[in-house]
Amino acid sequence: MNQELLRQWILENGEERFARSGGPGGQNVNKLNTKVQLRIPLDQLPGLTEAEISRLKERLQGRIDATGALLVQAQESRSQIRNRETAVERALSLISGALVVHKSRKATRPSYSARARRMDKKKARGAVKRYRRPPKMEE
Repeated sequence: MNQELLRQWILENGEERFARSGGPGGQNVNKLNTKVQLRIPLDQLPGLTEAEISRLKERLQGRIDATGALLVQAQESRSQIRNRETAVERALSLISGALVVHKSRKATRPSYSARARRMDKKKARGAVKRYRRPPKMEE
């Protein structure tokens, strides 16, 4: 999926809400709405197949609301503009990261020589520990 087209689509169709941020910032926190809450309707994302949309919904289910929109918040900066940019970047990385198909792991077994090396190392380590023990006194 083309990142620049997706960014443009999010800027045009994403629904932004602004609220007052928490945390430090002096009187700025009490006066200005710098926190950004971005809602992106996943069903309307362009250029995605049904399988990709279902993969998005499965992997991002903790960030999706009841209407099927992806929710992203940003409130790190004291500037509303920077928080908007951060929210869009965060949404892009979430969407592109969730679309990645991971290779399935093939089950393998250690080779005979690898198992033999492991056992030799264990025996050598046990011998070192055995020789460190104080000698047993015979009565």
